[in-house]
Amino acid sequence: MASTRAAIRYAKAILDIADSKKVADKVSGDMTLIASTIKSNAELHAFIQSPTIKVEVKENALLEVFANANAVTKSLFHLLFENKRFEILEAIALEYNRLSDEMNGVEVAKVTTAIPMDAALEAKVLAKIGTFSDKKITIENIVDASIIGGFILKIGDKQYNASVANRLQVLKRELSN
Repeated sequence: MASTRAAIRYAKAILDIADSKKVADKVSGDMTLIASTIKSNAELHAFIQSPTIKVEVKENALLEVFANANAVTKSLFHLLFENKRFEILEAIALEYNRLSDEMNGVEVAKVTTAIPMDAALEAKVLAKIGTFSDKKITIENIVDASIIGGFILKIGDKQYNASVANRLQVLKRELSN
């Protein structure tokens, strides 16, 4: 989901409030839960996006679904209620976590593999990444069988493609010239 300017502004404001109240980590956990719940639950996503459902109903439902959320997170629900902007909740949650990671010096490394990574392979990847990045790294594993084998590593705007599919494509180009 693309971040909107409004989602970025809401995320920055909530991060500032959470940081000043020393609950930024707890709110980050809430935002991760919110984003993953909305993404994985089509009914909840449709409910939040629906223009025909009243904002009061949306706020009450979200307060019930996320009853264990921090007070700062619940205040976000009320703010979205007041401004009638529930449709950007998922974008706000994703943007909050990105800003929180940036503030804490955490970088996400996206590793695409043909099969799911096991703990040993993840440790090797973290060790290798540690040699050229001084930031704290978290790994997000994306499984894509179309790469056949190998991996594609993406950190920030840098990408290293060591997939079998890429090597075959390069070989094909060389042979066709």
